[in-house]
Amino acid sequence: MRIPLARPDLGPQEEEAVIAVLRSGVLSMGPWIERFEAAVAARAGARHAVACSSGTAGLHLLLTACGIGPGDEVITPSFSFVASANAVVYTGARPVFADIDPVTLCMDPDHASTLIGPRTRAVLPVDVFGHPAPLPELRELADRHGLLLVEDACEALGSSLHGVPCGSPRWAHGAVFAFYPNKQITTGEGGVVVTDDERLAALCRSLRNQGRGEDGAWLTHVRLGYNYRMDEMSAAVGAVQMARLEELLAKRARVAEAYRRRLAGIPGVAFPEAAPGAEVQWFVWVVRLDPAIDRDRVMQALLDRGIGCRPYFSPIHLQPFYMADFGCRPGDLPVTEAVARSVLALPFHAGLTEAEIEEVAEALAEAVARAGAVGSGR
Repeated sequence: MRIPLARPDLGPQEEEAVIAVLRSGVLSMGPWIERFEAAVAARAGARHAVACSSGTAGLHLLLTACGIGPGDEVITPSFSFVASANAVVYTGARPVFADIDPVTLCMDPDHASTLIGPRTRAVLPVDVFGHPAPLPELRELADRHGLLLVEDACEALGSSLHGVPCGSPRWAHGAVFAFYPNKQITTGEGGVVVTDDERLAALCRSLRNQGRGEDGAWLTHVRLGYNYRMDEMSAAVGAVQMARLEELLAKRARVAEAYRRRLAGIPGVAFPEAAPGAEVQWFVWVVRLDPAIDRDRVMQALLDRGIGCRPYFSPIHLQPFYMADFGCRPGDLPVTEAVARSVLALPFHAGLTEAEIEEVAEALAEAVARAGAVGSGR
């Protein structure tokens, strides 16, 4: 794509850090891991952070450390990347899908409350596109029913709700961030579990390292674990990116504001807004199109012009695996399904120029006008 959907913001500082790791000869479980973990914990306001190989791995570690397993149910939204539900399935538990709020696109607490049953063990909300889930309401719901609250903050580094950062132990028993190349910061691949619970943190550290005991004794494994370690090169990139976090967030905020100005007034196009009390550091920039507009036709028109775009998200409950193995069907979650038919992610990254934003906006306006005319029969 001439204008790609995403691009990481990397420079000489990250290069120098990686070279330093390579020259040190310590490529795994070294000082950069600890440095990166400390930076993420500080940002989330958590006592403990555990770096791992991906956000998916982090969710699996945290759910496993929480004791989630076969016979349990975990309430989670379908409007998310598939990893949030897959991590539940990895434990042997069953994901139970909740519908979403049509404005924030995050889990609807009222619908979630109707799904609680005798096997429910946890609620796993997702901070969709970086917008905080309704965490106070969900924590109250979880506490009322004796459930765990595990926050998927993989898309929300830097976002906050009522002044409390996403990932904070104020709301969740544990949370997970992720650092894929299109996130607010990147480590290439990688994730971090954050929590105030020392026992959970210790279990996650053991589980990420093949179940090695807490004393770190060589080749002594006290539980079934996984190879979910983060390498030192990734941690070095992450530590530098965390040191640059405010700069990176400011660049992305500039792009979001430019999109707001330029897309305002295009008929049939709505763009994301923060709910009261939410400060959002957007992970992707997703517009919603009027139902009369053929979203896929718009997407193809942009792609034909070399402009990266994708539908975000396709509902998890309508993925072939979940329909086949869990009996999910179209119509189960009407808000999720209606939203999913209308969303389109536009190019969004810290290096996007004003000229590129202008080109994307012009192309979108033209494509929407044509697709809308086709969709309405005009």
